[in-house]
This record gives sequence, C-alpha cells and structure tokens, in this order.
Amino acid sequence: MNEKVKPKTLPGFMELLPNEQILFNKMKETIQKTYEKYGFLPLDTPIIEDAKVLLAKAGGETEKQIYRFEKGDNDLALRFDLTVPLAKYVTEYYDKLSFPFKRYQIGKVYRGEKPQRGRYREFYQCDVDIIGDGKLSIINEAEIPGVIYDTFKNLGFDDFTICVNNRKILNGLFNSLELENESAEILRIIDKIDKIGVEEVEKELLKNIDSKKVKTILEFIAIQGNNAEKIKALENLNLDNEMFKEGVEELKSLSKFIKIFGVPEENFKIDLTIARGLDYYTGTVYETFLNKYRSLGSICSGGRYDNLAGYYTDRKMPGVGISIGLSRLFFQLIDNNIISADEQAVSDVLVISMTDNYEMCAKVATILRENNLNVGINIEDQKIGKKFKYADNLKVKYVVIIGEDEIKNDVVTLKNMVTGEQQTIKLEEAIKLIK
Repeated sequence: MNEKVKPKTLPGFMELLPNEQILFNKMKETIQKTYEKYGFLPLDTPIIEDAKVLLAKAGGETEKQIYRFEKGDNDLALRFDLTVPLAKYVTEYYDKLSFPFKRYQIGKVYRGEKPQRGRYREFYQCDVDIIGDGKLSIINEAEIPGVIYDTFKNLGFDDFTICVNNRKILNGLFNSLELENESAEILRIIDKIDKIGVEEVEKELLKNIDSKKVKTILEFIAIQGNNAEKIKALENLNLDNEMFKEGVEELKSLSKFIKIFGVPEENFKIDLTIARGLDYYTGTVYETFLNKYRSLGSICSGGRYDNLAGYYTDRKMPGVGISIGLSRLFFQLIDNNIISADEQAVSDVLVISMTDNYEMCAKVATILRENNLNVGINIEDQKIGKKFKYADNLKVKYVVIIGEDEIKNDVVTLKNMVTGEQQTIKLEEAIKLIK
C-alpha cells in the first residue's frame, strides 16, 4: 500500500474557502470594471520571464526575493511586480501602441520574502498606469485619484482619504538645505512617520543632519490646514529653488483638477509627509487610507515616474500609476471584521430530483440557464431532507423540485428557502419569480 502524502499549502500562499473566494472574486471584478470605466486597456503579461530582462532594474533586497530557476538552457524568473513587465511590454510593442497608453493589469506576482500574517509570497496586484511618449500631461495625474475614489466607493467604502504630495517639493527643499545627497535617506525616514511618529523620525534625522536643518524639515512637513491653505503656506515659504516652485505649481494644478474629476475634498488631502520610498517616483505621489483603520497602512499607492523603460530603450517614457495589493487588502479587511464573506454560492437556484428520471431535471436546468440564471443541480441518490440541507448550506434562495407529479403534469415545484413558501407552477412563472 502506497504511503499517503499529507496535503499542505506552502507558507505564504493564499487559499480561500468557497465563500471567501466568491467575495474575493467580486472585489477583483469590481476593480476591473472600474478600471475599464476610465478607459484603461487590459494587459496580461507572462508570469515567467527571461531573468535577464526581468532583472534589468532589480537590485538589493528585490533581487534576493526573486524566484529564479533554470530550465534547459533558459535562465528564468517569476515576475515580482507588474511594472517591470509593463516597461518590457511598451518597449517591445512600441510601434503597435497608441500613446498615452492606458493599461490595467490584475495578476499574481511572486516574492520570496519571509511570510507573515497578511503578507504573501504569491499575491494579486491590481495596477493601472498611463504611459506617455516623451511627455505626459499632469492632468493624467489628477485623473488617478478619480480612479481610486470610484474604485473604493464601488467596493463599498465611504470613509477613506487619498493623500497626495509631490516629490519635487521635498527634493527642492533638500536642495535648498544642501542635503541633496541625503535626500533618499531623508525620504525613507519621513515615509515612516505614520508608523513611528514625529519624535522617532526626528531622532533618526538627527543622527546625520544638524538640528537647524532638521527643525526646518519638521516644520515643513507639519504645515497644517485645508488643501488651499497648505498650498498658500508652501508659496509663502518663498524658497528660491526652481524644483520646489515647480512642485508647488504642479500640486496646485493637481488639486484643482482632482476636484473637477469629481473627487470630494473630504476624500483627498495634501499630505506633505507622504514621500513614497521608491526612488523612481519623481513628481506626484499617492497613498490611500481607510480613516477608521489607519493602522492597516496604505491600501492603494503610486505616483509619477519620468522614465519607465530606461533599462530597455533610450526613449523617454514618463508615466503615472497606482497599485492595489488585493491579496493583502482582502486578508486585512477579513481579519479586522471590516468585511465578511457571507455568500456561500453563486447559484440563483438549485434543481433537485425526487425520482431517478433525470431528463426533466436536465431540461429545466438548461432552460433556466438560457434565461441568464446561475443554476446548480443535485441528482444524487439522497433523501430529500439531505438535498434541502445541501441547498441550505449553499445559501441558495430558490429550489426547483422535480418529482413524479411534476414530470407528469409538466410543472415544477418552486420553494423559497428563505420564507419556506412553496408552490407548484409552470416553469415560465417560476422563472419570473426567481428573477
């Protein structure tokens, strides 16, 4: 007798029960429909890429986390995000694309990091990006918060804030303080302000920067008020730095057009602490938070970058985009009881047989499906009570019963599993009631 292998799922890989998968799929579908509403085109790049192509811009921790393997003479790797495959794609198919190129991609990515609660080695990302050919209007950057707003409204959320900032403002400030070489490290520290607080940020900054300059940085990121007041305060700083001035003007224009794109001011704010630690963001940056669950961190992030495909081509291809880490977000929402996976089935109706004559069951199920209903069927050799329990477990609202009398009289018995009401009627009438 062969020894049985104990079934187990690898750490860091998500598997859901059917009720959870139904909810997950609905969230994914909602995100997809919203992206398409804004004119983003679908894209699906391979999970496995040539390692040399995929790793062109990788380094440090990212490269250590990549799943890489050989098959024959091929050096292969699993994609670790959806941005690098996009860069490869727009370079490879440049002559066949229309710019600005607006694409969305929803797919799995892989990172060999240490798995933790809610952090996976295989997870879904839901990205949108707008790629320009040589240039890209800032109006595109203002449309992105509209996408974020509609997406989370469609997912059933109301109380959330899209935080925006501009890296040019921060970088211009650092230039004026003669801290250009330290800017990446300063941005990395500032990016942690929500997690560790102002005092700890100050301590970290003071390790390498004199107290007067640290004071200026902290005063800058502590600017308060509504969006208009913050822009006014930035203008009143009168910093003699062109990058800073350009960033303020971009932020001013961005704020104006975000409102025109229909995002209420209570759902977006200028937040000068939002830095985005990734080096390639060069202008506008976004972070999105659920106001009552700020501890979850950003649920949708992104920004403007000036040269998407620099590792593959000399063409300048600026872009702006955002990403939702759907697997992590789903886990957090379930784990914090913010959403619940109550739906047990995708069927509108279950057809069950009371006889061993299954022809009418099959015929009825086919007709119901032709009327755009989702239909399950149970023709197993079970007692009727067990079949009703099966329907109840699946949370199916209606059951169509086919017995000898129903076959003889060419009718069906329709039972509402919620109210318990039961009636024997023509199939056409049953369809109207189910719909």
